[in-house]
Amino acid sequence: MSEYLKKITIIKPDDWHVHLRDNEILKKVSQYTAKFYKRAIIMPNLNKPITNCLEAITYRHEILNSMESNNKFDPLMICYLTNETSLEELNLGFIKKIFVGAKLYPYSCTTNSKKGIKNVKNIYHILEMMEKIKMPLLIHGEENDTSIDIYDREAKFIENTLEILRKKFPELKIILEHVTTQDAVSYIEEANSPYLAGTITPHHLMFNRNNMFINGIQPYLYCLPILKRKKHQMALRKAIANGSKNFFLGSDTAPHFHRNKINFFGYAGIFNAPCSFLCYVSVFEEMKALKYLQSFCSENGPKFYNMPINKDTITIVKKPYKVMKKIKIGDNIIVPFLSGKKLDWSIEI
Repeated sequence: MSEYLKKITIIKPDDWHVHLRDNEILKKVSQYTAKFYKRAIIMPNLNKPITNCLEAITYRHEILNSMESNNKFDPLMICYLTNETSLEELNLGFIKKIFVGAKLYPYSCTTNSKKGIKNVKNIYHILEMMEKIKMPLLIHGEENDTSIDIYDREAKFIENTLEILRKKFPELKIILEHVTTQDAVSYIEEANSPYLAGTITPHHLMFNRNNMFINGIQPYLYCLPILKRKKHQMALRKAIANGSKNFFLGSDTAPHFHRNKINFFGYAGIFNAPCSFLCYVSVFEEMKALKYLQSFCSENGPKFYNMPINKDTITIVKKPYKVMKKIKIGDNIIVPFLSGKKLDWSIEI
């Protein structure tokens, strides 16, 4: 694929890491993911987590009912793992295709994770069954030990937890979500395993921790895992520019009200759904790697999850796209990633 194209058509992408929240936020934000993506993995960490089949079915219906138009968007549901997760429920949910995977949140590692796992050994029996039925495990890969520096928690998770899990459950399919470090990139690439993959967000490709702090603190670049040093950002960019099959698109779009982002204790999360796909295109162009855009956005994810690749296509054109400044929800607003900024690419209408 030429790096100087004015128009690109690829297989319609999927987003393998999306937060839609619920209630009035869901009704406003779901359309932005559906605009760019055919399918999306929906994170289960609501205020009341999605822990069983009935909750997943109900939430999926709410998502579909929130769409402004009758489109073909397919929400893919995930079970939130707790110490009390029922093996029978999880097995039934996967067999009946209610769940496409289960999510491991280390306790209190991110938004709505206080019902997460304090000691992963407590769910070995669950992971053993997941390995047997070939159910993917999605992981927020950070140690929950507050004595560990926040910039080191991903690397320590790989060393202290992930390596042990992979040795104990060698055929358990694991997605290390929103990887942020050179350590994670190297670990996944060196493993080069059909049982291990990683997702990468647009904001971790575009920014590093300097961007969050220089010229005043930037609450809209605060997310978890937190932005790291530039060398880690460059490792992520190099991984996608090399066309690695071990990584795929996962935006980790995570909307919060403006008042919560700028509060005394600001919430972690970046709402990038209105522009995430176009951001990826820009990064691939900058890295002179547009020939790998389709595999990263549209092929690597379905292959890892053992799902069919989409038949629909999407066309983007070299035409400025201005990101909206805000989304109004009642008396509140949500400010999107790159609010008011211009990108070089747009969707062809």
